[in-house]
Amino acid sequence: MSGTTGPARIAVIAGDGIGLEVVPAAIRCIDAVREVHGVELEWRELDWGSDYYRANGRMMPADGLDLLARHDAIFLGAVGDPSIPDTETLWGLLIPIRRRFEQYVNLRPARSLPGIPSVLRRDDPIDLMIVRENSEGEYSEIGGRYGRGLPSEAAMQETVFTRTGIARVARFAADLASTRSGRVTSATKSNGIIHTMPFWDEVVEQTLEGYPAVQLRSILVDALAAALVLRPWTFDVLVASNLLGDILSDLASAVTGSIGVAPSANLNPERKHPSMFEPVHGSAPDIAGKGIANPIGQIWSGAMMLEHLGHPRAAAHLVTAFEASLASGVMTGDLGGTATTEEFVVSVLTNIDALAAEHTTVE
Repeated sequence: MSGTTGPARIAVIAGDGIGLEVVPAAIRCIDAVREVHGVELEWRELDWGSDYYRANGRMMPADGLDLLARHDAIFLGAVGDPSIPDTETLWGLLIPIRRRFEQYVNLRPARSLPGIPSVLRRDDPIDLMIVRENSEGEYSEIGGRYGRGLPSEAAMQETVFTRTGIARVARFAADLASTRSGRVTSATKSNGIIHTMPFWDEVVEQTLEGYPAVQLRSILVDALAAALVLRPWTFDVLVASNLLGDILSDLASAVTGSIGVAPSANLNPERKHPSMFEPVHGSAPDIAGKGIANPIGQIWSGAMMLEHLGHPRAAAHLVTAFEASLASGVMTGDLGGTATTEEFVVSVLTNIDALAAEHTTVE
């Protein structure tokens, strides 16, 4: 991190597709709440992504990670372009950032929002926090291809779980649950994956023994996926490996009504390095440039960034403002509404002003 006093330095990477639309939209909303609450931020826009790749043969400059290290947070829009392999876009930008800065927690809320109906018949409120291990597990770089082009061609990729990696994400989940219901559910597949997943179970259980007030359940991931569809309101904090957490968080968001509103935070909890905040939805090239993208995931990710930077009231103000827009029926097309990106942002800005008038507080 920058280690300097004064405004928090935020590196902005709008990236690809609708990221180029929702990032500036979210920044307008963040600037509005930070003005109310006296939050000082300094934005630095970086033109990295697929266009940069086409011009330079790489997703970011060779010294890009060193540049990011001088910031307090990273605000990312989206990464991905149909004309460029994901192995170039993701492994050239997103994953190196996560790993260089030890962002080992990927925190993904999934909860009911006003006006957005769940896909479920029951209307019980859903309020989940998925804690995904974000730096090792199934997404390791260890492996390769053998005999390319031959009938016997083979591909191998090694899953890597470490005691340190499992224990620290389990502690994060337990600490989070301690501020909520005190319940943690661990996703596993230890009946079929006989080495790494029993090790995961063992370390999670041992770690949570240090949290006597926290209740731990370990559930096989296939049964857990079914339960998240049948009764998601019965869960609170979920902790999962990199791959399982990736899948379950998308499922949970979809159950609440739309994956398009889902935010995420890639956290370095010790704050030795900058954390990164991004929506889950991706670059959505099919609607890019049309002005109809849903900016909620980016705005909500911005609220998570404000909270991480120590401004919980500004974060809550921002969330309440976009929830008020939804409650009044202002929604983009993916949610069944007719609002454009700009119309939704204008509604949020109006609500920010209205809420500020009702509760004038300065941090």
